[in-house]
Amino acid sequence: MPHPIRAKITGVACYTPPRVVKNVDLEKFVDTNDEWIRTRTGISERHYADAGVASSHMATEAAKLLLAQKNLDPAEIDLIILATVTPDMFFPATACLVQDRIGAKNAWGFDLSAACSGFVYALTVGAQFVGAGNHKKVMVIGSDKMTSILNFKDRATCVLFGDAAGAILLEPAAEGEGILDFQHDIDGSGGGDLFMPGGGSLNPSTEETVEKKMHFVHQGGQQVFKYAVRRMADVSVRILADNGFTHDDLALVVPHQANLRIIQAMQQRLGVPDEKVSVTINRFGNTTAATVPLGLQDSVEKGRLKKGDLVLLVTVGAGYTTGSVLLRWAY
Repeated sequence: MPHPIRAKITGVACYTPPRVVKNVDLEKFVDTNDEWIRTRTGISERHYADAGVASSHMATEAAKLLLAQKNLDPAEIDLIILATVTPDMFFPATACLVQDRIGAKNAWGFDLSAACSGFVYALTVGAQFVGAGNHKKVMVIGSDKMTSILNFKDRATCVLFGDAAGAILLEPAAEGEGILDFQHDIDGSGGGDLFMPGGGSLNPSTEETVEKKMHFVHQGGQQVFKYAVRRMADVSVRILADNGFTHDDLALVVPHQANLRIIQAMQQRLGVPDEKVSVTINRFGNTTAATVPLGLQDSVEKGRLKKGDLVLLVTVGAGYTTGSVLLRWAY
């Protein structure tokens, strides 16, 4: 059953750190090479944030760019939802830091953790407040400094990720525009396939957890790959069918950018041609909660979106989390 929400995206802006790290740069300190990375992941380069630059700083820059783009007074923002798995600290919430830095004095906010599905989950949550008539302007941000939790001796994971932030503005929509449907689910049985074991209440930070490298990303690559391929395709087919659409009706698919082969497998199952799929993984790698806004911004800049276009956002992340949003582009 469709879940329409009278909320629409009216702006998108992203921030990527200026430092670009190419595959050949990784060869200097990781047992890998450019061909190995490109053929297995589709990644050629990614952006790294410098020491002292955290998720909140990148999120703040994305938020400022969005405010400037919309010529918007920060005081008009009602709510900030920030999706991240790399918060500056356990508390306060990263959203609080961003709210203060941009001067959104009338906004409340919170962080949301759903890994690579975090942005679409936050988008759906924020849209509910707009659709219910409680708020007129909600800012949703996805920001992750994945390099802060990477083991640069593990070539299977460290080559995959980059740092970035992306922000969107949600505002009220008329019937039939904006968000037409969303379908999210989780499968907690896969929680052990992609996780960071150290630092939480189960394994608090100690010398032992540091020595055992428990504060880095741990991933079962094959399990994650198989699950992502199946679920991204399944949820895409289902949300279109439930709303009476086919792949021919789509103007654009913006999938989570974890691996080019995952995107291509989903694309083949869905029957969507290359020109209808946003691919940015070659330039940014996997930026976790920032991949979808990066894909939207890239598509806007390239003129691939026009008002009224049918757009599908689809993600799979640690948890496992799966998220999809079907919408009409609003500008």
